[in-house]
Amino acid sequence: MIHTSIVLPSKPKILKEKGNHGSYEVEGLYPGYGHTLGNSLRRIILSSLPGAAITSIKIAGIPHEFSTIKGIKEDVINIILNLKGIKFSVSGDDDVVLTLKSKGIGSVTAANIDTSGQVEVLTPDVHIATLTEKDAILDMEITLSKGVGYVAKEMLQKERVAVGSIALDAAFSPVVHASYDVEQMRVGDRTDFNRLIVNIQTDGSLSPKQAFEDSIEIMIHQLKAIINFVDPVEEVKKTLHATEVHASESVDAEDSVDKEALDDVLKTRIESLDIGQRTINALIEANIRTVGGLIRKKEQDILDIDGIGSRGVEELKEILTGFGLSLKE
Repeated sequence: MIHTSIVLPSKPKILKEKGNHGSYEVEGLYPGYGHTLGNSLRRIILSSLPGAAITSIKIAGIPHEFSTIKGIKEDVINIILNLKGIKFSVSGDDDVVLTLKSKGIGSVTAANIDTSGQVEVLTPDVHIATLTEKDAILDMEITLSKGVGYVAKEMLQKERVAVGSIALDAAFSPVVHASYDVEQMRVGDRTDFNRLIVNIQTDGSLSPKQAFEDSIEIMIHQLKAIINFVDPVEEVKKTLHATEVHASESVDAEDSVDKEALDDVLKTRIESLDIGQRTINALIEANIRTVGGLIRKKEQDILDIDGIGSRGVEELKEILTGFGLSLKE
């Protein structure tokens, strides 16, 4: 008898975990599915997990990044490059401002950064600058943000950087390395089934196991969003139509919704809304690209998106109110 269904794989197993390194195995994958899942998971692991990064700095007496500081060996560009090598763990979604003050001859490292209770410096030994004179002073404010993927400084500059601050390119990913291997294995009489092995190294702000589990959840979430080929605009129109029918006994015909105008609003792209770039990036990463897609979500759904906090939700609700719309109840 020929089987027409695809055999499901086994649950993932831990092969090895040591520090920030982890290897995980999935057995019994249908022939070819090792590469199908392995490549998809690797891309998600590298690009879609949230992390923290420095998004701007402010150095006392320094107007721009092409400056030098009296009594300091490194110029500002080299200091910025050194700062990018520091890894942080941040609890909460709001931006955090840290301070770094050093005076006199000596080496300044990440350990000299004054942190709050919600921030941990994971790489305290990273060198930042060398002070070569007794009266040399390095006085700096460092802004940390949570985000996903890579955000160029030009995008950050438009939204959040204060006057006198220097924006930095931000690489938010907490993953240092991700790879996968596929091996052949026997299942029953067949020897062409796949064994998938995923290798992950993180920066310490996230365990490799958590990175693996989160990447699986992201993949499932993305696939669920496209089940049944439902057009979000059409779905919203049906919901609004049902509401109109229910209220038709008490509402005059002239007060009915202008369908053409409604279509235009629902098709409005997220990036064209007057909201912060961080919120736009987070919504797009969550596959919410139009107003129609946004109003299909409940408030808790939006809060569950990495990179959007309570302030972001209030910002979105205000925008939707301006259109005469709201999040799903």
